[in-house]
Amino acid sequence: MKFDRLDFVWLFLLAATATTWFIGEEGAAGLGIMATLLVLSFLKGRFVVLDFMGLRGVRLMWRALLIGWLVFVASLIALAYWMAL
Repeated sequence: MKFDRLDFVWLFLLAATATTWFIGEEGAAGLGIMATLLVLSFLKGRFVVLDFMGLRGVRLMWRALLIGWLVFVASLIALAYWMAL
């Protein structure tokens, strides 16, 4: 059986989801944990946009629009967390 890119992306998504679930169940907190969760969430969103939505091969405008939205949302979450410290 030959693995293609989507198989590896799917495995990453499973591992990242399991990691975030485990961190949540442990009740871990702190700036490092928040940064880890935010980076994993951003990477998961990026892989979904580029690979599962099929936008890896389209014009830059569409990729930039959706990745920019992910950056914007992640930045707002990080800012809200930072302001609450």
